[in-house]
Amino acid sequence: MRWGRFIIAALALAGLAPASAEAVDRAPVSPSAAAWAPNADDSWLFDVRSGPYRLGDGVRGYQTPQGICVDLADVVLALDLAVRVDKKLRRATGWVFDERRSLTIDRDAGEVRAGSRSFRLTATTIRDTAAGWCVDLDSLNQWLGVPLAADLSNAVLRVDAKEKLPFQLAAERRARAASIRRQGQFDLASLPQAARPYAAWATPSVDVVASVGAVSDKRGGSYVQGRYEIFAAGELLAQSFDARLSSDNEGVPDSLRMRLYRTDAQGQLLGPLKATHYGVGDVSLLSTGIVAASAPGRGAVLTNRPVERPDAFDKTDFRGDLPAGWDAELYRNGQLLAFASPNGAGRYEFIDVPLQYGANRFEIILYGPQGQIRREIKQVQVGLDSIPPQQSWYWAGVAQENADLIEFGGRRTGAFRRGWRGTAGVERGLDTRTSVAAYLHSLLIENVRYNYGEVALRRSIGPTLLEVGGSYADASGKDGGGLAARASWLAAFGETYVRADALRGWGGFVSDRLLSNINAIYSVSVDQSVKIGRTILPLHFDVRQVERWSGSDRFEASARASASFRAMTFTGQLDWSRTKAPAGGPGPPDNLIATLLANARVGRVRVRGEARFALLGGKSDTRMALIGEWAGKGEAEWRAELGYDRGLDRARGGLGYTRRFNKLQLSGFGEVASDGSVAASLALAFSFGPKSAGGWRVSAEKLASRGQVIADVWMDENGDGVRQPGEAAMPGVPLTAGNAFVDAATDKAGRGTIDGLEPFRAVMIGIDAGSLPDPYVQPALPGVVVAPRPGVATRALLPMVAAGEIEGIFRRDGGNVVEGLRVELVDAEGRVRAATVTEFDGYFLFEGVAYGRYTVRLGKASSAALRLDGDFSIGAAPGKTLPRVRLGPLVLKSSRREVAAGDVMSEASGAPGPPGVEDGGV
Repeated sequence: MRWGRFIIAALALAGLAPASAEAVDRAPVSPSAAAWAPNADDSWLFDVRSGPYRLGDGVRGYQTPQGICVDLADVVLALDLAVRVDKKLRRATGWVFDERRSLTIDRDAGEVRAGSRSFRLTATTIRDTAAGWCVDLDSLNQWLGVPLAADLSNAVLRVDAKEKLPFQLAAERRARAASIRRQGQFDLASLPQAARPYAAWATPSVDVVASVGAVSDKRGGSYVQGRYEIFAAGELLAQSFDARLSSDNEGVPDSLRMRLYRTDAQGQLLGPLKATHYGVGDVSLLSTGIVAASAPGRGAVLTNRPVERPDAFDKTDFRGDLPAGWDAELYRNGQLLAFASPNGAGRYEFIDVPLQYGANRFEIILYGPQGQIRREIKQVQVGLDSIPPQQSWYWAGVAQENADLIEFGGRRTGAFRRGWRGTAGVERGLDTRTSVAAYLHSLLIENVRYNYGEVALRRSIGPTLLEVGGSYADASGKDGGGLAARASWLAAFGETYVRADALRGWGGFVSDRLLSNINAIYSVSVDQSVKIGRTILPLHFDVRQVERWSGSDRFEASARASASFRAMTFTGQLDWSRTKAPAGGPGPPDNLIATLLANARVGRVRVRGEARFALLGGKSDTRMALIGEWAGKGEAEWRAELGYDRGLDRARGGLGYTRRFNKLQLSGFGEVASDGSVAASLALAFSFGPKSAGGWRVSAEKLASRGQVIADVWMDENGDGVRQPGEAAMPGVPLTAGNAFVDAATDKAGRGTIDGLEPFRAVMIGIDAGSLPDPYVQPALPGVVVAPRPGVATRALLPMVAAGEIEGIFRRDGGNVVEGLRVELVDAEGRVRAATVTEFDGYFLFEGVAYGRYTVRLGKASSAALRLDGDFSIGAAPGKTLPRVRLGPLVLKSSRREVAAGDVMSEASGAPGPPGVEDGGV
């Protein structure tokens, strides 16, 4: 219908359509108005522009003796106004941009009411044309409250509003969505890469967290404590390094962890070794199915395994630093799996986390004592391609278990297993479904040195994955060491995931997996999602039996369910255990623990509740906590907490306040208990690091533990990609990181900084072209790929160039136009830079095309559906001399006919193409 009005208007202007009865103005007509009538010479077809956005399909208008008038219905469509125009009743009613701002145009009464204002209609305010009402532009601006300026030289109506209006915000959303989809089509390997060379010394960035607190405990006495943690990351001797210094509760240095390492996801380290990672200092060792569990310590590691790959095919480990007072939760595919509090070394550990067949999305949420929340997301895929065929992965490492590189105040106390250990192994893919692995281990367990050999065979069978393995142990200074065998099976049957595992030792076999008199472990688990109405309820069940040489076997069972209802999420879990006494004697009582976690949003308040109830066994395990968090003014957040601990027979309540500034974050928390105990604390967190232009910067962002990118944006006048002295910086240019729109833009020097990037993970740094104010200045590149390193900034060069347009018309060889055909614009490197669909008349237009050489081609699926030759292509090169390339009519052959090379030409057969068009062909 919209295009039908254009056709009718064109016929009317050409004298082929009579004026309708509705085109007769019944209002009084002045002599000056009567002297003018709509005619083709005075007609205009305006593009409506708001910044870089084109709105609607055009607005018709006329140049009259009193000025410009525009078609009201076209303006309503272009600006997406809630206004209805009734030409029969000669009225228009609705509202403009806000339901409180009503608009009524009554031509019979000669009055317009816009909100609380009223205007009188004159004979020249509204003119009738064949298309509808042509409203004087100056009057329309007063009614709408939006300045519409007519640029006759470019046939453009510009919307220059101080604040963004609804149609502008909608255009931005559409542009951002389109931009995200375009970015998703790029192969990161095909884009320009920005690599930062390693330096002999790169000044590190530093993260600082410090807290001080005072406690008056009726049971533990009164004391004051202070803690700090300093983490630094930079480069030394052409290697990455990091160091973490932490103190005890008295502010005395407790440990210093340091590491010198390199990580390369492409596997280009150490020449022929093709390593992906090596490190010296505080490292973490590999875990295997029968012998070794992952263990941190001071030592060295070397591997060519993929950076994101877990140690074992059916299990993985998560470790990280967790300051005192913090808690950690682990979720897999939305289900809560485990809780953790800081251990004695200031870390959280989730060991031997089971994996499902297929995709595993893990989320680790860290909760701070003053309301801080940090999230870490990791993806683990378990399936056929665990090890590519005919490829080998190796791993080697040695470390002193649970020992920091530098410890203050002597060695930490601990029984057994505190010595040097090492593991070396290789895995080989035999075919797409089969792989083998072999490992050698040396472990110190309960002050006895054990040496192991371990082998494993893995095979994919349909939607299942099976691994079987065995190990032999030789104990130094003891007779023998025993044997062990293991079988593990993962399966996925629709929405049902099954896991079964069996591990057994003979002859007194001891390892990290079989400790404390344990000789066998058997387990089975099932995960199933149940749909109840619109709600999906994930369920988990598992049973586990632990057998000991002494006969005191233990049986465990667990059930877990998660549910989400709008803004609320609940996870409930029941854990039951029974221990069998040796020699048939009476055993300890059964234990039954119920755990509940709830997350919800009530208005502006985020509520998180945790409860643990001992239904059978030790009642002291019962405890509850309820935490509410809400935003204050500015960058502030409040936190309220209620709790109860049955073991201490004490209830408590606390209130905290966190304020985030540009350069630091400050938190305070106070707490009182039912027995009269009180506590208060104050925490400070900030980071500092070097500026690219010299000096230092301080930020509330984590600069040391995350990656940084500095982007330079300038107007590349000669298009060489190198900034020359005379080429101007581009301030205020918004930047992007991958598919996310970050809060970063360039400053007056054309330089912008993006913080908080995932280290060693490739990300495309680009320009948010949809938010640029000038559509004829565009990025020269779709983006630059950066693999950021922690603590140091990588520089990305993003030149801007002038932009033009490419247009044309597609016709079939029979003369008919082609409507709805997808057309793609491909740059010189073969990347699809833009795509559009032909209009009803076969017309297509690419706007904001950076100067350069391009190829216009057809979309394969679209051309096949229309039975057109999908191999058609033609070149175009917009530039300074010809910014707008007009390809003219382009004739497409049918896909059922063979077309010789060079057979496709413009409509004038044999004639050369228009200027700015390069030779194309089939």
